[in-house]
Amino acid sequence: MTPLPSIQSLIDMVTREAPDESALTLLQRAAENARDIEQMGDDLLDHFVEKCRADGRSWSEISGVLGVSKQAAHKRFSVTSGKVRDLYDAGPDHLLMVASDRISAFDRVFKQPIPDKGAVLTAMTAFWSEALAPFAKTHLVSVDPVDFPAGSEAIGNLAGRTMLVRRAEMLEIECIVRGYITGSAWKEYQKSGTMHGTVLPIGLRESDRLPEPVFTPSTKAPEGEHDKNITFEQAANLVGLEVAERAREISITAYLAGARIAEEHGILIADTKFELGVVDGELIICDEILTPDSSRFWPADQWRPGETPPSFDKQPLRDWAESTGWDKNSTPPAIPADVIAETRERYVTAYERISGRSFAEWMAGLRR
Repeated sequence: MTPLPSIQSLIDMVTREAPDESALTLLQRAAENARDIEQMGDDLLDHFVEKCRADGRSWSEISGVLGVSKQAAHKRFSVTSGKVRDLYDAGPDHLLMVASDRISAFDRVFKQPIPDKGAVLTAMTAFWSEALAPFAKTHLVSVDPVDFPAGSEAIGNLAGRTMLVRRAEMLEIECIVRGYITGSAWKEYQKSGTMHGTVLPIGLRESDRLPEPVFTPSTKAPEGEHDKNITFEQAANLVGLEVAERAREISITAYLAGARIAEEHGILIADTKFELGVVDGELIICDEILTPDSSRFWPADQWRPGETPPSFDKQPLRDWAESTGWDKNSTPPAIPADVIAETRERYVTAYERISGRSFAEWMAGLRR
């Protein structure tokens, strides 16, 4: 058997012999020379597929050369898969961000999905991207499937849960803004009278409104580990003082604008987490925006300082999981149907109350 050429020799050969040919043709020539596409090696395959995508070639065309299904080609070249989101290549400057119905609690993903959860997160992000446009830029391009790259339908079930976004160089910190003292901030305050290392006034009660919103960053921990609260100075050491100051400004401005809109609809945003990244030299908001997964939404009429109000998020799941005696380290138990239904209702209600829009109508519009 004749040995296969090296990766670099294949690249040199197809580039030298056919410098004006399209990347798709070069991929075909490389595949023929290697005789078996599976023997080409990841580096070579990635090299030519990247060129094909940069040329605007669809996954249907690429899969034809690779001799696999569109689904297999797309899966092979997906960018990453997280606990609840999947990212796919959409060309040199864009990504498709797909919000699944997977749900996690206590850093564990449960086997049972929450119907429509991914669509709610996408609908909410689309709403906020529009509503916050005067205050902060985002990387969202479109949620309409007609704007997605050719061949992306191979992923399956994109409508309503997918965003076409600009690629960004993400910051290494989570940009958290707190308007009320609760959660881990309340626990720290009880112990030391501080929040992320900053001294707070004496006598605050759980769920009290803070004098003004506070930027409280955290680290981005690897999957399966917990993020760590850090001071602003520590954040500045990670990303640089100028970037940290700009991140704080963007985050607080977006929080204040969002909190005003939500409160007009009877919802308090206790705290939220923004993901920021750099696009074309500018720091902007990326990923989900003010969703039930990234924020703590409280019904204004049930807010009482000194108490923990109910939240429009995965609280039913967390409460149930706590009641089972699960150790939070082993495989999560199966979620009962009533907990799934109640959790779904919390998500949909949050979207409809804050946006003033019908979730069913939003979905129908994207499935036309």
